[in-house]
Amino acid sequence: MRRLLLSLSLFFLFSASHAQVFSNKEVGKKNERVIDSLKAAEYPYALPIWGDKATGMGFNLPYSAGLSVQYFWQESDLIIENLMIGFNNSEQVNVDELIRFNNALATASAVTIRPDVWIFPFLNVYGILGKSQASTQIGAGLWLPDGENNYTEVLTFDTQVDFNATTFGLGMTPTIGIGGGFMALDLNVSWTDIPQLAKPAQTFVFGPRFGKNFNLKKPGRAVAVWVGGFRVHLNSETDGSVLLSDVFPPGTLGGKIDEGYAKVDNAYNQVDSWWTGLSQAEQNNPINKAKYDKANQVLGQASALLVAADGAVSTIESSSVQYSMDKRPADMWNFIVGGQYQFSKHFMIRGEYGFLGSRQQFMTGIQYRFGL
Repeated sequence: MRRLLLSLSLFFLFSASHAQVFSNKEVGKKNERVIDSLKAAEYPYALPIWGDKATGMGFNLPYSAGLSVQYFWQESDLIIENLMIGFNNSEQVNVDELIRFNNALATASAVTIRPDVWIFPFLNVYGILGKSQASTQIGAGLWLPDGENNYTEVLTFDTQVDFNATTFGLGMTPTIGIGGGFMALDLNVSWTDIPQLAKPAQTFVFGPRFGKNFNLKKPGRAVAVWVGGFRVHLNSETDGSVLLSDVFPPGTLGGKIDEGYAKVDNAYNQVDSWWTGLSQAEQNNPINKAKYDKANQVLGQASALLVAADGAVSTIESSSVQYSMDKRPADMWNFIVGGQYQFSKHFMIRGEYGFLGSRQQFMTGIQYRFGL
């Protein structure tokens, strides 16, 4: 279960890494001197390819290589489905009907280093390397049926796991200058690894941005602003194993299990009372018979789950939980706004904020650029 929680926080950690500079098309009479100088100057670098042709057309290109350091924070709701659980390598059983998540909140902060290079005037490629601190909070409940197959939450529990992670990723940003502004379509894929997971979690991010660059009076200084969207897709299937003591400290789970036994016994009594209260003809009704069998099946699964958990509690320090699940973000898209201040063509700082829906994120960073 802890590895389940660990994996939930990983999906948005490094998804805000994207190109911080854009090829800008200089337009307007006030920029005529800049345009003329760009067209007249010989482009001195090997990259980007066709850089000389782009400057000859009036594009103000950033230096072709850069290195940035970024800080990223995010908070996001997740949806968990198809949960299967087993104890001490026993057969896993589907507990979707028994255990339902009231909330699953992933929070993370990360520091990343991102080297990048412009291959073409319209294409930036980059790498991502980062370290993060993250936590996942979940609230869940045990749901049991009555004779009419109406489910009621009879037991709740909450837990939180904190951990560290490392991420590696690759990305690219196709971009174009349009009428004094720019359009950029950022795409990256990253793999996040922590010691407790058997394999890294994979995340794919797509972030379109539309903005404008404003040159300031001092040569080389500029301000850029943009708006856009942020979409994240993650590998949905997760499975693993973790020590029970990593999820529930010793002494905290036994009382919940005892309470669960009492709730299951009470549910059995309700189902039996409903069934015995039916006439023979009503009991022979296929619909009522199906309800009765289904209720007993679910309660049997709940009882077996509690028995297995009870046995594991007695040796909680060495007992393990095996699991598998599907997960997805509660909202795949959110809105972003951002800006950048360029001190010179070598140094710049930026900030970006994402909101709307169930995800919030903030990113800030500093970058140094040079020519290749």
